[in-house]
Amino acid sequence: MRTRAVRLYGKKDLRLEEFDLPTIKEDEILAKVVTDSLCMSSYKASSQGTDHKRIPNDVAENPIIIGHEFAGELLEVGSKWAHKFKVGDKFSIQPALYYENGPVGILSAPGYSYKYIGGDATYVVIPNEVMEQNCLLKFTGEGYYPASLAEPLSCVIGAMHANYHTTPGSYIHKMEIVDGGKMAILAGVGPMGLAAINYALHREDRKPSLLVVTDVDQTRLDRAGSIYTVEFAASRGIDLRYINTGVVDDPVRELKAVSGDTGYDDVFVFAPVKPVVEQGDAILAFDGCLNFFAGPSDPNFSATFNFYNVHYAYTHIVGTSGGNNDDMVEALDIMGKGLDPAGLITHIGGLNAVADATNNLPHIPGGKKLIYTHIDMPLTPISDFEKLGETNELFKELAVICSRHNGLWSVEAENFLLENYK
Repeated sequence: MRTRAVRLYGKKDLRLEEFDLPTIKEDEILAKVVTDSLCMSSYKASSQGTDHKRIPNDVAENPIIIGHEFAGELLEVGSKWAHKFKVGDKFSIQPALYYENGPVGILSAPGYSYKYIGGDATYVVIPNEVMEQNCLLKFTGEGYYPASLAEPLSCVIGAMHANYHTTPGSYIHKMEIVDGGKMAILAGVGPMGLAAINYALHREDRKPSLLVVTDVDQTRLDRAGSIYTVEFAASRGIDLRYINTGVVDDPVRELKAVSGDTGYDDVFVFAPVKPVVEQGDAILAFDGCLNFFAGPSDPNFSATFNFYNVHYAYTHIVGTSGGNNDDMVEALDIMGKGLDPAGLITHIGGLNAVADATNNLPHIPGGKKLIYTHIDMPLTPISDFEKLGETNELFKELAVICSRHNGLWSVEAENFLLENYK
């Protein structure tokens, strides 16, 4: 099978190439990739090259396919897995395999470590360890892009499951956010913050009574508020507030006042910014848990934490950097029941746009950049569709479709693009 893929050869050395995949073995699966969502982790992998712990040392001679938030369709299933998967199944992949015998050991992951599997490709060979580790997951919902976003959604699901609280006099940790508690998501209107808001609003098992989302960018706050509305949150029994801490004289005092001066049971920090971390610490309630979600690039990143409160107010901190298999399964399940992650997506592009977009991801505004691997298309903001539609019939129709969905991407838009893009 001939494939077209973006491969990493070294630092910032990404190349779009065409080459042959090997014939699959009885314990492998041949798959067609349809969508891949670009991730900052891929930017870090490209920027660091072999210095990255998931990247093999020999990529200059044996390049890997980049991209790990992907979805598609199974084309050929080796006999070992025929009892579990069939041709035509739609799939997503949990890239964190935790497979000791992978190319770089326990940290091996599709999109970082493998020659023949990664999201930015037309066709891939799924190796045996993906199935052995139960990391090939079926998706039964509509479209493909939701399955691509299952991995980032699983990360925020894992973050909320990782929070914990205590009972004075007991050493048993009660895992999870406080049901009916007060939650703050700081720097929370980037792609992952939006995923966290979406998940918090749609959970059936537990949810906060107060959810405060902060940022310093009013445009991004307004967009978040138009997608995940105060009215919808109220219908779910949640008091949702969006607050621009950049225009407040004393953000800590303001945020505490919103909480009724009790502070917050669960605080999630979505930016590796020292003042934001310290702000999160300062607004913790008694037995409050701060989850540092944002992965800093600086290995020496640090912030001040109030250890008086650690001792006397039982405050504590956790850090999460990804979801596990159960989180991926939950993400796929909740999307199959109606959670639409389209609010994360701000740009659409083809495979030809991947290399440049990945290497410049921090400098491209907006949220998630969604790639359709079987087309060539410049990375295009959804907000530009209407203007482009003045001279291009495809973008004209896409603009109309997106307007029917509150300006967001949708399964309808995806189907139209795949059927009509030339």
